[in-house]
Order: sequence, then C-alpha cells, then structure tokens
Amino acid sequence: MLYRIAIGDDKQQVITSLSEELISTGQVEVVLTAHNGEEYLDRLNQLPENKRPQVVLMDLDMPVMNGIEAVRIGSALYENVQYIMFTVFDSDDNLFEALKAGADGYLLKEETAEDILEAIIEVVEKKGAPMSSSIARKTLNMLISNAAKSAPEPVVASNLSDREIEILKSMVHGLDYKQTAKQLFLSPHTVRNHISSIYQKLHISSKIEAVKMAIKNRWV
Repeated sequence: MLYRIAIGDDKQQVITSLSEELISTGQVEVVLTAHNGEEYLDRLNQLPENKRPQVVLMDLDMPVMNGIEAVRIGSALYENVQYIMFTVFDSDDNLFEALKAGADGYLLKEETAEDILEAIIEVVEKKGAPMSSSIARKTLNMLISNAAKSAPEPVVASNLSDREIEILKSMVHGLDYKQTAKQLFLSPHTVRNHISSIYQKLHISSKIEAVKMAIKNRWV
C-alpha cells in the first residue's frame, strides 16, 4: 500500500531530502509539496478527493502562513486529511497551539525516515497520535500539571487487563511502542495490538486521551 502524503516546509532542501527518503521506502507517495501554509491550502484545493494526501508533514515556522494556521484551516475544510507537525520547535506553547489547531501528531526533524514512516502508518491505520519522545514527555507534564490543578474526581473502574495496564503505564511514562516492547519483552506487533485494544475498550483514538484518562482515574 502507498500512503499519500504532503510536505509543507519553507526550505526546499528539507522537502527534497525528506521526499527522497520516504519514497525510497516503497510505501509513500508524495502528492503535494508547499513552501508555506497558503500555498499548501491552494494546492490542496486543486487536488481531487482521491488524490488528496492522507497525512501532511507540516513545518511550524513558515512565511506568509505558518503551519499551525494551515492545520487549523485545513483540518476544518478537509476532515479526512490528518496532520503531523514536523519541526525543530518543541516549546510548550507551540505544542499546545498545534494540538488545539487539530494536529494528530508532533515529530521533531531529528527523527529517522523509518520513524517518520511508522508515524504515518500509526496515524492512518491506528488513528494514533505519534510524538517524538521529548514531545510525549512535555505532553505528559502538561497533563499532570492540569490534573493537579483540577478538583479530584472519583476513580473509575478500568476493564483493562494487567498487561494493558502495564502498557498504559509505559505510555504515561512517554515510551513509544518500540521502547515498550523492549521493556516488556514483547514484539512491537503485540504492543500495537494491545494499544488498539486499549483504545477500543476506553472508546478513545489517541495516546494523549489514553494518558489523560490514566492520570485522571489513577489507574497507573
């Protein structure tokens, strides 16, 4: 299967190298590139529905229109297009604004092509919310801080298995599925299946929601 992606970045060198690396995997087709948010939205509007990207790798800091504004508008206009912020910025404000705008994931540009491909697959196939490890820790800290400020809520009984609780705990600690697999002596595929089961049982669709529920209900 070829995953259709778009890349928004003001640096042509980034677009070129990232496109080449992802296309070389044999699993990605780059259907759109743009150097700013306005150009991205114009080009997206010209594509027929069956040619639109499934996932957009969107830089944060671009001229004319930045990535956050492009995601905010694009996610409202085309609900089937999903967005992963792809940037060198990892500040709390940028993270919070990107998530509010509708970003489905947040990766730093230091990630390898393999990790970026895994993030694309996770967003499309698992409806997950892939994040670089440092970003996941920032998100966790934000959630803990917000939980501490809110009034205590009753503990809700969880129908998760012991193994799923273990995996949920690793998610709370900011580990990705590969790190979790190594820690629990499981295969990455098994961890993915457990995470899908967790999402199904909790009626959620992202890592952020899972972590938030775990903290709020004191399951871990």
